[in-house]
Amino acid sequence: MTALTTKATTADLVASRFAGMPLRAWKVIGFTMLLAGAVALPFLVSNYRVFQFNLVLIYAIVLLGLNILTGYNGQISLGHGAFYAIGAYSAAILMDHFNWPYWATLPIAGLVCFCFGFLFGLPALRLRGHYLALATFALAVAMPQILKYKHIEQWTGGVQGIVIMKPAAPFGLKITPDQWLYLFTLAVLLLAFAAGWNLLRGRVGRALVAIRDHPVAAEAMGVHSALYKTLAFGVSALFTGVAGALGAIVVQFVAPDSFAAGLSINFLIGIVIGGVASISGAFYGALFIQFVPNFADQISKAAPWAIYGVFLLAFVYVMPTGVAGFVRLAWNRIRRASGK
Repeated sequence: MTALTTKATTADLVASRFAGMPLRAWKVIGFTMLLAGAVALPFLVSNYRVFQFNLVLIYAIVLLGLNILTGYNGQISLGHGAFYAIGAYSAAILMDHFNWPYWATLPIAGLVCFCFGFLFGLPALRLRGHYLALATFALAVAMPQILKYKHIEQWTGGVQGIVIMKPAAPFGLKITPDQWLYLFTLAVLLLAFAAGWNLLRGRVGRALVAIRDHPVAAEAMGVHSALYKTLAFGVSALFTGVAGALGAIVVQFVAPDSFAAGLSINFLIGIVIGGVASISGAFYGALFIQFVPNFADQISKAAPWAIYGVFLLAFVYVMPTGVAGFVRLAWNRIRRASGK
């Protein structure tokens, strides 16, 4: 009887200590477990699944960049597929024509896309709402045709595209190229999310939100709206360009038809489903745009897009604030129920 009482007392003591842990400690524990699971993932699934999850990480970087522009700054873009293509071709051209190492192409792709995004953001200052969306959509529609232009096909490969080699694991690591690229992409993702978090939680993030919600008041408070809006375009394009370069390296192939206008629409769907103005929502949205179309195709070979539409409507109806908003709401309810 005494032993049972001692065990019960010990269990209660451990439970009380866990219950008394601050929220920050729980977040650190949860992030550590999530990161450990992400690192172990490529060694637990097939190479095809590793390839799919690699694309999830890449799409998450794109959606983070798009959320900076659309979610936090209120500028709707339907043209980020074009910036993704520019980043992909930048990496492919450097690797194929100049024999650059794959990792060195990422900052160049990001810088090129930042310049294009910043320059595109200048005329976009005169547009807003659906007019801006149409202007960016025009960029997405035009990009495949631009890449096929005969005077630059010696660089882009024209309609044939460019084939690049998949890099092997360095330092003699006994892992497959897919597993190495997954770990490399995961490291880039962590750097991108850390940079995005610091940017959006600071003065720049507050300025972007102020311009989105109260542009006149933001101007009155001394916020340079034109500068911040063009910088938002540039930074958003930078994230997307880095992701495009990673996408080219992982897929080993770039071609104009791989970057049709539907890609830009998928990116916008991703931030809506994941959660607008949410950093974590980028990851949820990436999972949606990568796996839900595959699930829809497995359910019905005859009408996969109809099934996809049903999934899309269900998510929007059940989670109007996105998956991130739904998770946040569920967590708050659990905390209230537990008396915290």
